[in-house]
Amino acid sequence: MAYPRRGEIYLVGLPGHPSDIKHRPAVVVSMDVRNRLASDIIVVPLSTTLRPAPTHVELPAGEGGLKETSVAKCEQVTTLDKSFLVRGPFSGTISPALMREIEKAIQRAIGILAI
Repeated sequence: MAYPRRGEIYLVGLPGHPSDIKHRPAVVVSMDVRNRLASDIIVVPLSTTLRPAPTHVELPAGEGGLKETSVAKCEQVTTLDKSFLVRGPFSGTISPALMREIEKAIQRAIGILAI
């Protein structure tokens, strides 16, 4: 049985945003072993509104199957039940270098790394 893999991009429903009626892409950041065994996954939502911030990581069009350049909003890291995965993965995984940048931005967002 296939399961979401770290670095893949999925279209997801974000249950905590009642005013947000559209689905959003999100990159999976949880470890593969967790993704296989747990009923939920940890993701970072993406946006095509490119606003620079210490907790944002730009993902160019084509990365992981993205159609448009997007930003990973690492301050919004969240856990989702797998039932909120609408479609995906898009195409492959994001590069290891960009995954490291997302990890650093998450650490900034939760105060482990200084801004």
